[in-house]
Amino acid sequence: MAKKERTKDPNEPQGKLTPIPDFLPPPEVLLPKEETIKITVALDAKTLKFYKSYAKSAGLKYQRIIREVLKGYARRYGN
Repeated sequence: MAKKERTKDPNEPQGKLTPIPDFLPPPEVLLPKEETIKITVALDAKTLKFYKSYAKSAGLKYQRIIREVLKGYARRYGN
């Protein structure tokens, strides 16, 4: 009886595999809680709609996104 040749699946890993240790810190270290101060801010309707829509599609909270944008701006232009 002829031996059946096994075809390689291109989606399967090929060759010798080496495990990689988990190098990422836990989520609470990646995004630590920071002290926040509640304020009231007025945004135009189009801006708020943009952030809410983006947050929904990304599965995030829109207020967090706005905070991160403001934080990035302050880091870039702050002293």
